[in-house]
Formats: sequence, structure tokens, C-alpha cells
Amino acid sequence: MSSDSAEQTESEVVVLDNGVPTAARVYDVMLDGKDNYAIDRRVAEASLAVMPELKEIAIHNRAILHRVVRHLAADEGITQFLDLGSGLPTVRNTHEVAQDANPEAKVVYVDIDPIVLAHGRALLQDNPNTRVVTADIRKPAEVLAHPDVQEMIDFSKPVCVMLCGILHHILDEEDPEGIVKALREAVPSGSYFFITNFTRLSDSPESEELERVLLSQLGTGRVRTPEELERFFDGLEILPPGIVPLPLWRPDEIVTDATTIGVRFMTGGVGIKR
Repeated sequence: MSSDSAEQTESEVVVLDNGVPTAARVYDVMLDGKDNYAIDRRVAEASLAVMPELKEIAIHNRAILHRVVRHLAADEGITQFLDLGSGLPTVRNTHEVAQDANPEAKVVYVDIDPIVLAHGRALLQDNPNTRVVTADIRKPAEVLAHPDVQEMIDFSKPVCVMLCGILHHILDEEDPEGIVKALREAVPSGSYFFITNFTRLSDSPESEELERVLLSQLGTGRVRTPEELERFFDGLEILPPGIVPLPLWRPDEIVTDATTIGVRFMTGGVGIKR
């Protein structure tokens, strides 16, 4: 980052509130991270009591992120990544994977949790091709207009819009389909969308109970049917193998058992705007 971009504007002053749980820090708990508070751990514990596989699912979500970013950067020539709802820095972040394939790849992380900004700035202060932005993806126009996003992302060229494990924290009344549509309309042909979401399993009452726990303790959490998830890809051409359980998207290793809740509970895919 340049010294100018490292300066905090009045609206970006980092205020760390340990009295309110956030999705980013609960996810950090699931990944055995250290950047979380007691309130986040309580939400994680309540969620794990309902679905013990959630830690495994979080690992699958991180692994598909690595595979998708590697594929798009190395094989499809994508050099711009807008990682929305990015969460806290952890092992092998988007910029590390993308910049391994192309050192000039540009990455902007966006998250509503100010602790992400604080940690991200410390981690990325010597990386001129990466930015961290505090913004609310429920307001896509504001995200897209943010000075750091405008500086880093050239919207006349293809970009990968990443919504990895974030749309299930957008309630139906907050219009997640409208959010995706606004983002889709803002990027040019040749851009990619990478989306993952909790999936309602007809044979697993735990999925409905988890939604109840997340709504009551975190205030967000929407477990969606496969049909609802497909609507996020409207207007896009879905890449093979389609919208599938996360470990089944172009796995690096053979998946020996695809029937477990840990494999099936979270679904995702990649689509391209033609």
C-alpha cells in the first residue's frame, strides 16, 4: 500500500467491538484462528453443537477458494479479484494464491468487520497490489464506488467477483439476488462469479436448526435450497462440474465419500458472464 492509502479516513477509523459477534470472527473460530472474542466462540460452540461438521465444512470452503482462484489466475488469465465478505486473514489467502500465479494480480478484500481492516493493513502494508476495504456488501453501489476499489480494479477488464460463504449471511429481505445482479451488471463480459452457500438438506434436520441458531445468536444465517442457490447464477454460464458440494468442484484428490453432511452441506460453483 502507498502511504496515502494507508491513512485512515474518518469513516475508516478501526473500532473493535468485542461485545457483538461477527460472521468473519465466527468463521475464524471454525478455522482454529486466534482473532476472535468470547462472544464469537459462544456462537461457534452453539453452531457446532447442532452440526459438529462445521469445522470440516469451513475447511472445504477454504479449499475450494484456493482451487478456484488458482484456476482463474493460472488457467484463465484473470488478474483482478474482488473478494466480498472476505473474513480475517488466514492460511493461503486469495492474494497469495492469485499472486503465486501472477505477481501482478490485484486483489481487494471487502468485509464489514473493522477487525479485518486492522489485520489486513498490518499484513499487506508492503503489498502494493492488494487492498482491504471496510464496507457493507448489502450496498453494492457503495462497495464499487469505494476509492480503493476504484483504484485497484479496472472495470473495463474481466474481474472475478468472489462471494465465498457470505450470501448465507444476507437475509432474503436484504435481496441477495439483487446484490448479485448489481455486481453482475457492473463487470464486463469475461468476468467470473464464485459463489458458495449453506445448503438445505432434505434428509438433515440439522440444517434448519443451524439456521435458527445463527439467526438467534448472530443475527444472520440463511440455509438455502439448491434451487435458490442456482438463482444467484442467473445470467451466467456455469463452468463444469456445475453447482456442486464444495469438495466435488475440481478436487485435487479423489473424494471417497460424497454422502456425508460435511461434504454436502455447503454448495458452490463458478459462472462466467458472456
